[in-house]
Amino acid sequence: MKNSFISTTLDKNNIFGQGSSKKWREEIIKFSLFLCASLSVLTTFAIVWVLISEARIFFQHVPAFDFLFGTKWTPLLEPRSFGVVPLVCGTLIIVFGTSLIALPVGLATAIYLSEYSTSRLRSILKPVLEVLAGIPTVVYGYFALTFITPLLRELFDEVQIFNAASASIVVGIMVLPMVASLCDDTLRAVPVSLRQGAYAVGATKCEVTLGVVVPSSLSGIMASFLLAISRAIGETMAVTLAAGASPNMTIDPFVAIQTMTAYIVQVSLGDTPQGGVAYQTIFAVSALLFVITLCMNIFSGRLLKRFREVYE
Repeated sequence: MKNSFISTTLDKNNIFGQGSSKKWREEIIKFSLFLCASLSVLTTFAIVWVLISEARIFFQHVPAFDFLFGTKWTPLLEPRSFGVVPLVCGTLIIVFGTSLIALPVGLATAIYLSEYSTSRLRSILKPVLEVLAGIPTVVYGYFALTFITPLLRELFDEVQIFNAASASIVVGIMVLPMVASLCDDTLRAVPVSLRQGAYAVGATKCEVTLGVVVPSSLSGIMASFLLAISRAIGETMAVTLAAGASPNMTIDPFVAIQTMTAYIVQVSLGDTPQGGVAYQTIFAVSALLFVITLCMNIFSGRLLKRFREVYE
């Protein structure tokens, strides 16, 4: 009787001891996860703080109106001019050219992989696309200089060595695997019952794909498009090597241009003295790039919410 009582007491102590130990482990894991989540938030606030504090110094010397609406960008030459419109124009040219290549071709590739290709062919094409996405961007830049630009110069006499068309093509090739992969996953997530219902009323394969599958996965397709555009806006090395460093305000794709990211690379090479107005321009351009990206994220969130499809 006494031994039974003692063993029961020991068992209870072991249970409570194990419960206390599990509780401490749970608290440690919870705190660690909180630190990881806080780290990303603190990093974001730190980046914003650096951009605001450094850009504020720049705007103490240069009026914001002249910066945002000026049409001449020569911050490193005399007489200096700080109109950022040529850089924004160059960035938009790259984004537009990239969208013309990556978005329709990527979506068409995803439709073929999801709806038409065999399992064997899909198992070959999908890894090839993933390998294409893993190539370093600087390699794409040299590919544009050594292959795409000479090819364009054979077709068109007015193409310069550094030009926006070559940069747009190479960035479009670079972004295409992302669009194809994301759209493919989205298309395959559409329930089979929707396809079967369309086939039941006599629809063809093409009608089912374009009339049922693509509209049903519109939110995911739009998400991949916006992600590709954001990637094109932030692309640096490929654009720097292929498009040049001439901030021309033009819509001609065959001349040299300069994007916002390419200018940041140019100033960050170390030739510009730290602390001057010319050095502070990289923070002003970075802040503008951050605002543009933030506006795109807000717009994409509302757009995805508008076209979101939920299946049970």
